[in-house]
Amino acid sequence: MNGLRKNLTQYGDPDFSLFLRKAFIKAMGFSEEALARPIIGITNTASDYNPCHGNVPALIEAVKRGVMLEGGLPMAFPTISLHESFAHPTSMYLRNLMALDVEEMLRAQPMDAAVLIGGCDKTIPALLMGAASVDLPALVLPTGPMLVGHYRGEVLGACTDCRRLWAEFRGGRMGADEIEEANGRLAPTHGTCMVMGTASTVAIMCEALGIALPGSATVPATHADRLRIAEQAGRLAVKMAREGGPRPSELLTEAAFRDAFTVLQAIGGSTNALIHFTAVAGRLGIEVDLRAFDALGRRVPVLVDLKPTGQHYMEHLHWAGGVPRLLRELADLLSLERQTVAGVTLGAVIAAAEEVPGQSVIRSRANPIAAEGGHAVLFGSLAPEGALIKQSAASPALLRHEGRAVVFDSLEDLARRIDDPALEVGPEDVLVLRNAGPKGAPGMPEAGYIPIPRKLAQGGVKDMVRISDARMSGTAFGTIVLHASPEAAVGGPLGLVETGDRIRLDVPARRLDLLVSEEELARRRASFTPPPPPPGAERGYGWLYRQHVLQAPEGVDFDFCRPPQRGGRRVTP
Repeated sequence: MNGLRKNLTQYGDPDFSLFLRKAFIKAMGFSEEALARPIIGITNTASDYNPCHGNVPALIEAVKRGVMLEGGLPMAFPTISLHESFAHPTSMYLRNLMALDVEEMLRAQPMDAAVLIGGCDKTIPALLMGAASVDLPALVLPTGPMLVGHYRGEVLGACTDCRRLWAEFRGGRMGADEIEEANGRLAPTHGTCMVMGTASTVAIMCEALGIALPGSATVPATHADRLRIAEQAGRLAVKMAREGGPRPSELLTEAAFRDAFTVLQAIGGSTNALIHFTAVAGRLGIEVDLRAFDALGRRVPVLVDLKPTGQHYMEHLHWAGGVPRLLRELADLLSLERQTVAGVTLGAVIAAAEEVPGQSVIRSRANPIAAEGGHAVLFGSLAPEGALIKQSAASPALLRHEGRAVVFDSLEDLARRIDDPALEVGPEDVLVLRNAGPKGAPGMPEAGYIPIPRKLAQGGVKDMVRISDARMSGTAFGTIVLHASPEAAVGGPLGLVETGDRIRLDVPARRLDLLVSEEELARRRASFTPPPPPPGAERGYGWLYRQHVLQAPEGVDFDFCRPPQRGGRRVTP
């Protein structure tokens, strides 16, 4: 514990550096006694653009209370705030920027431990990426999910029902007044999406990793328990500061990631989580093996009945016993002796789980929502380095499908033509979007949820096979293949597909293939021209991003943020 002496600004005289630091901080009214205590940094990710973080000011005050009760000195500091709906071109493009910000602020400012407050779905991954690189004792405090909304007797949740109702509107089954009324009911409180979107998935996986307090993933953002957990986090951070740990490298082990990915399969979680936690693992020199992740999905069924895979919402999962109760169903697959940030083993967390009679949100493995895990990894001529499908949210009849490709060259091309009445497309066709990956878009937007062409939607079509090198919101549903790697913009096979080609999807066999001869593909490859860099890529962050971003199987992190040694340890099932 170094307190105010940690990370002194250099003037050639350390004693003067401390003298100057104390002189300025005393302008805030601090006493010598206060400045002698362990310092706990608290990330402030609130913003007027970020309703998911609307409770962050209250959480910060509760964390501060806990820190002071335990004899520490709390110091909140701002960092980048990301909200998926308010970040152009996409919050994923800015995730790495936030991770850089967090890393440097944790490193630059004097603190002995940190409480990482995050919610909207790229913020916690960015916080963890930065904290893992610094390896400062830290724990995650999620902002919590919002409460459900209601519309004409129906329970609604952002943003699965956003997409469902918008599809109804596009199909002519809802009027303009109806969709506008529903719009005001979808997100009735602050907090993150109350379905199994990326924010919920990430928070649950943080509990499984053991870097967040038990129960902290599911308590609604508006509940008093959320503040009590924040206070507990503050107290725990002081204890961690005094003891010098545990550090992220001690908690985020190969076993911890294996357990977290097991949970990801069991909750039917967001496909984004695989990218995010691959990036976090990469900061620690741990390589995530996609085939091993798929093998987990063969063994682990979906047990949580939440939208978009099921019917319930996060508050229902909370009252059913939350993550500890879910972990009990998976106990024989987990590393029970692993230590958590709470100071107890994972086995002890499970032993303390609440048993709720009659609850139906968390299923037993004898009565799952789906027999296999939420995610399947596909390989084949169209995705030699892998692609991902959320099979638990797909149409069973389309999991084996062969169809004619209808290709969109870019997001702009998609927006221009998808609703054109002259578009030659039928319900058996396969919609293909390319140049929407990490470099091509840029920023790998959540554009993989390609809308059903309006003329088909109006005819009652609700799902089609869709393939892209983009991502998809965890709140979305459908037979949608994502993260096709390598992406089209760097020469991946997706860039060679032409409208009219035949594509075969076979999820049970884990295959995604372009049914075009090697000779024809060689001819196309010889004339392939990558798309031009997007505007802004010639300078600043745009240049940095384009030059150094990695592909989806490596977490879309920057190459220079990973440990110097290549390779790393593999997470295996």
